[in-house]
Amino acid sequence: MRWTLDVSSNDRAATATVVFLGLAFGVFFLVPFAGLIDRALHEPRTWELLSTSQVQQALTLSLWTSTATVGLALLLGTPVAYLLARARFRGVAALDALIDLPIVLPPTVAGVALLTAFGRHGLVGEPIEAWTGFTFGFRTLAVIMAQLLVAAPFYVRAAKSGFEAVDPQFEKVAHTLGASRARTFFRITVPQAWPALLAGIVLCWARAMGELGATLIFAGNLEGKTQTMPLAVISALEGSSLGLAGAIALSLILLCVALVVLVLFRAVASRAPGLS
Repeated sequence: MRWTLDVSSNDRAATATVVFLGLAFGVFFLVPFAGLIDRALHEPRTWELLSTSQVQQALTLSLWTSTATVGLALLLGTPVAYLLARARFRGVAALDALIDLPIVLPPTVAGVALLTAFGRHGLVGEPIEAWTGFTFGFRTLAVIMAQLLVAAPFYVRAAKSGFEAVDPQFEKVAHTLGASRARTFFRITVPQAWPALLAGIVLCWARAMGELGATLIFAGNLEGKTQTMPLAVISALEGSSLGLAGAIALSLILLCVALVVLVLFRAVASRAPGLS
């Protein structure tokens, strides 16, 4: 009997410890955002700065470049995701690892890689400039390229999971009934994988929206041209006309966007095999 009581006591102590550590961890994540919201509510210039041209330009640029990035990820990444999910050939593992590389690399490294490849003296950029006079870096196109490199892998990962969850037997039956590969893909495969594809779209868009390091190195921080929301926050903290109040206002917008994206992702991922 005494031994049973000791075990029960130990269990209660272990449970209490786990609960305490969990609460402490939760508070650690909650306090910074609570501080941001509290400062925004008590900063008189916060709401005024939301309507300034610099904030509006940064928000508009971030929204449309992120959307363009998602469009390119859909166009270019969907075939790759389907290939990784279905095909078995020599080198598929290397291709799979290559897709994951930008996820684990620091964004600044991705920016340097873009600069050495597509910059004025880059591997591809130099001959293109010599032939056409066109440069990739430090323009809005460079923002989209930086976002695509770091954000598209999130879509490809989710899309691959979605395609793997679709039973290949359905596709074989459709082919047997005379449906072409394209018709089978769009009428059978995509509808069944759609929750995962949508989750990937949300993740890709959110990652593109928050991209900083690669964009700063490859596209620069040019107001109205390459200055996205994260870059505008950096400029505000470095002493632009927005100041700390502007950085708080911009951060508040990004926080709201992140919360919306998180809710959408949770809703979609609950219906997507392998993502919930």
